[in-house]
Amino acid sequence: MIEGHLTAMVGMKVKSADLVSAGERIAALKGVISVRVVTGRYDLLVEILLKKGFGLLEFFTGELASVDDVQDFETFVVYKSFGHLVPYVL
Repeated sequence: MIEGHLTAMVGMKVKSADLVSAGERIAALKGVISVRVVTGRYDLLVEILLKKGFGLLEFFTGELASVDDVQDFETFVVYKSFGHLVPYVL
């Protein structure tokens, strides 16, 4: 984890069957570290990096709101991470 930052995982369901295109659009959003096409309850698993002045509210209302394909999502805030390196993208 980077001092003063917060990492979150966001499980997303999308409307389109074209998961790759949806993933590519989401990967271009500010704060997105990675997007994975996954099996299970969600179509995509998105990892985001947040900081003071750019938190969950700013990501969802300012960035994710611009992607029409997102049908539903659930957020998982990471309290502690082990063995995972996070590139600085903000």
